[in-house]
Amino acid sequence: MTAAELARRSLESIEALDPGLNAFVTVDAEGATAAARRADEELAAGHDRGPLHGVPVAVKDLIDVAGLPTGCGSAHFAGHVAREDAVCVRRLREAGAVIVGKAATHEFAMGTTGDVTVHGPVRNPHDPDRIAGGSSAGSAAAVAAGMVPYALGTDTGGSVRIPAAHCGIAGFKPAYGAIPTGGVFPLSESLDHVGVLASTAAECRTVYRVLTGAPAGAAGAPAGVAGGADGPRVAWIEPWEVDPEVGRVARAPFADAPVEHLDLEAVRDVYAKIQPSEAYGAHAERVASAPELFQPEILEGLHASARIPAWRFLRATRDRAEFGRRVDGLLARHDVLALPTTSIAPTPIGEREHAFGYVPAVLMGLTCPWNLAGLPALSVPAGTVGGTVGGTADGAGGLPVGVQLVTRAGAEDLLFEVAERVVERLAAGVRVRGVATAG
Repeated sequence: MTAAELARRSLESIEALDPGLNAFVTVDAEGATAAARRADEELAAGHDRGPLHGVPVAVKDLIDVAGLPTGCGSAHFAGHVAREDAVCVRRLREAGAVIVGKAATHEFAMGTTGDVTVHGPVRNPHDPDRIAGGSSAGSAAAVAAGMVPYALGTDTGGSVRIPAAHCGIAGFKPAYGAIPTGGVFPLSESLDHVGVLASTAAECRTVYRVLTGAPAGAAGAPAGVAGGADGPRVAWIEPWEVDPEVGRVARAPFADAPVEHLDLEAVRDVYAKIQPSEAYGAHAERVASAPELFQPEILEGLHASARIPAWRFLRATRDRAEFGRRVDGLLARHDVLALPTTSIAPTPIGEREHAFGYVPAVLMGLTCPWNLAGLPALSVPAGTVGGTVGGTADGAGGLPVGVQLVTRAGAEDLLFEVAERVVERLAAGVRVRGVATAG
């Protein structure tokens, strides 16, 4: 298939499906068609830029694409057009990727639900009345619906992994700093990561290697992290609070893994002092000069952020370092840590109350610790819950559930190896209907 044909099919899919999902805020049909034509001309001349050459990609509307609006999901940036590509976008173009448009984000990426934006809520392809997850909601929905094979997102507390889990696809947050954030509007500079969303973990790895310049056959594990005779050593991190159905589906591929415990609830409190403080620093002038341009929920959160005293922020930075040391200890004994990506399934759009607490905070409870630690984390589909046909680990019907894999910086290939084993186990017949059974 030619690049021009791929671009045409992607644009036709967006035209047909996006009105019901609201995943895109800008579609660049003219630019994508021209880029695809150039990709085909290069291939015809014998110049192959690699695995992304001529492949359609969507970019989160927090990331600059030259000549296209960067709206950040906010009225504050109405009419703003980027002059230059972000570093990650430039690398995509150099690899021959075809950028078809900008995907919707929760306003300024300040939310985990994806339903608070000047453009209206992004809808989950599995159930349009439910959230896609955020903040990279449009990127996840676009991939899950088949409008594009790949998308870029950002992840400050789970904003790639949460929507990936909710939409039934893979989402990868690399180690802190692995993909440059130049040209990406900041949320929390010590926590921000650029990440990748794709249908599978293997496809996330392909895009990740392009964005980091790693050769296709590069080894991912540093010395001393080679795994056991049966592959990587995986430990299950027992979450402090998780919906039983979600927990059973996520746990099924790791039924035999040893169990470890981390006080992730306390870690979420550490995150809740650092991220809001840094976010307020990025928006203080906008709050003072044009508060009416924020979505009400975002403005309320920023006002709360302004009230965090400096001593709490400083104490949180010390607690963050201590958490990193505890995780280092775990990763000295185990190669990969596994746990649910989220503790609950996708909730109805606009719903904020849950038995476990405030929905936006609940959703990032199991993802934000790995931003604090700056470690690579990958969410892959584990199965589904609910729905009219019951939850199944092979993904038939219901709402998607993700399982999250974490490892040391430099050992990323171990995550992708374990993800392949998850797929193999599910394909071999692991099914979850109330009780987890190992296949």
